[in-house]
Amino acid sequence: MTGHSTHWKLFKFLKVLLFSAIFAITVLFLVATVRTFTFDVNAGLELGKWENTTTISLHLSPQQRKNLLANFKAAIQIPTVSFTETNVNTSALREFDGLLRRVFPKVFSSSLVKHEVVGNYSHLFTVPGREPDLEPYMLLAHIDVVPADEADGWDAPPFSAQEINGFIYGRGTIDNKQSVMGILQALEYLLERGYTPRRSFYIGLGHDEEVNGLHGAVNIVKLLKSRGVKLQYVLDEGLAVLDGVISGLDGPAALIGISEKGQATVKLSVSSAPGHSSMPPRESSIGILASAVGGKSDAQTVEHLAHKVMDLVKSTISDERVKVEMVNGFDPLPISSYDEQAFGFQVIKKTVQVMFPQLTVAPGVCVGNTDSRHYKDITRDIYRFAPMWFKPGDPQR
Repeated sequence: MTGHSTHWKLFKFLKVLLFSAIFAITVLFLVATVRTFTFDVNAGLELGKWENTTTISLHLSPQQRKNLLANFKAAIQIPTVSFTETNVNTSALREFDGLLRRVFPKVFSSSLVKHEVVGNYSHLFTVPGREPDLEPYMLLAHIDVVPADEADGWDAPPFSAQEINGFIYGRGTIDNKQSVMGILQALEYLLERGYTPRRSFYIGLGHDEEVNGLHGAVNIVKLLKSRGVKLQYVLDEGLAVLDGVISGLDGPAALIGISEKGQATVKLSVSSAPGHSSMPPRESSIGILASAVGGKSDAQTVEHLAHKVMDLVKSTISDERVKVEMVNGFDPLPISSYDEQAFGFQVIKKTVQVMFPQLTVAPGVCVGNTDSRHYKDITRDIYRFAPMWFKPGDPQR
């Protein structure tokens, strides 16, 4: 009974691991080998007019499934940690580069695919389509991970890719090596079957997303801009399938991120005349600062009622003795289109519905930040979704 249960959990995990590859295959397939949406300014976008011109099914032998799992574990075991904007694990990034070239030989050898290393460790893949007049799209993922220490409460060493009760534990399993391996596995699979897309597309793999992507994504965008590239849309990580997580919703829902919240780091400081232990002042600098921080943490802000961050912080603290300085920050990103004529959103939605017919699909706001924000100058629409299925407690596992 125990052995059967563990085998079943591992089978379920392998299905989850395959979701990223299948999802990427379906996105590539629907965009490139499915007839483009029929656009009519009066009728809008009619999903009923999708028509398959070619059928490519995903068939993996038991050995191929084992290889897929082994490759994913190998990716997790390489500690591609970004510590700061100027301190990343370069030896691990070089090792990861070697892994990709070994695991996806077709991707790196195909005459169809142009591969470029950008910013020393990031990757840009260009796959030209049969109809160059169609605006291309782009799939994003990132190679790096945040630091991890066993002392942080991990059930297994964070770079061991250890299986426990059918689950694989490791930094990067969720953020974001499942997308890296899934996207490239999808392309590898399609290239093996003579795949040629109708619409051109790009794949961008950043190496420093966790520390703002200033050397990876930023340089990829600069390169694309220098070539005059404009993208139909960009798909990056962000939201996922939430099952039993959204209060009041029966059944699972796939949320596609259409924007990201802004971010600000604010520095508070207090300078006051020092006292003496025999005659302490009524209020110390530490006490004033603690009161300011406590008042700020108690002030709950509804986003659509929020003032500018600095004004909000100052008014909440309401103490001229506290100096407020902006360290860094950026505004929320524009809201990407998600109506019936939003080509990218509808492609992603259709892909989700093909894979998971039972799901509710809806737009959402990504509460985390990604390096996809650097692409806003070369595309109108940036979407954030990865086909991961979360139930309550899963992210803490």
